[in-house]
Amino acid sequence: MDPKFETVRISVALIVKNEEANLARTLESIRWADEMVVVDSGSTDGSVEIARAMGARVIEQEWLGFAAQKNFAISQCGGEWVLSLDADEAVDEELRGEIARVVSGPDGCQALYVNRKNYFLGRWIRHAGFYPDAKLRLFRKGVVWFEERAVHESMKFDGPTEKLKGNLLHYAYPTLESYFEHMNRYSSLGASEAAKNGRRAGLIADVVLRPALTFVYNYGIRLGFLDGREGLLLNLFHAFYVSSKYAKLWALGAGRTGRERP
Repeated sequence: MDPKFETVRISVALIVKNEEANLARTLESIRWADEMVVVDSGSTDGSVEIARAMGARVIEQEWLGFAAQKNFAISQCGGEWVLSLDADEAVDEELRGEIARVVSGPDGCQALYVNRKNYFLGRWIRHAGFYPDAKLRLFRKGVVWFEERAVHESMKFDGPTEKLKGNLLHYAYPTLESYFEHMNRYSSLGASEAAKNGRRAGLIADVVLRPALTFVYNYGIRLGFLDGREGLLLNLFHAFYVSSKYAKLWALGAGRTGRERP
């Protein structure tokens, strides 16, 4: 444990499944914490062994959904403060110092935001809304919870917040394959959730025009072109993600899922 954290217990909560490519880097960046809680939902790679070897407490829990799984992980933490991380994130040194300052200092905010650097094919993407990408991640246990949604879960907290200096390093898409795998899963989850909420999609307005306008807005107006070739690819693929999500929503609304054409 880092001496800076001696007076207050802090837990780090992660949910994982088959994250052996990322997990060691993540855990190495948080070894200063009093407790590392890893909730595994059935990994078949070396994730569990890596977590245990690096001193994490591993809890097996079948998949409950994004929000419910994260709430479960938080409930298993023994610290007064909890830092919620994804398995493909790491804490930089400046953020580590900020966390030490907050949890060891006088009572103040109960929940704090953290800026996140998103990496695509190894490049930090600075524009088009990908930075600072602030997330509510550090909080006193019991005051924050994840809202139950199928995807893009959000954290709920009633009270004042602040933002910490430093960054979470988010290594989300090291390869094109990893991006398309995420895109397919999240577009399906997003379409399913929208359909449950009674939303419908139009082929022209949503499947064709919306992604085109999304690309123009992000790549042009929000300066995505300043992120080089990686920025071009990411904004093109993000537009395709939008098209894919609304195409799936259209198919659900039209009752076409699973139907064969004559």
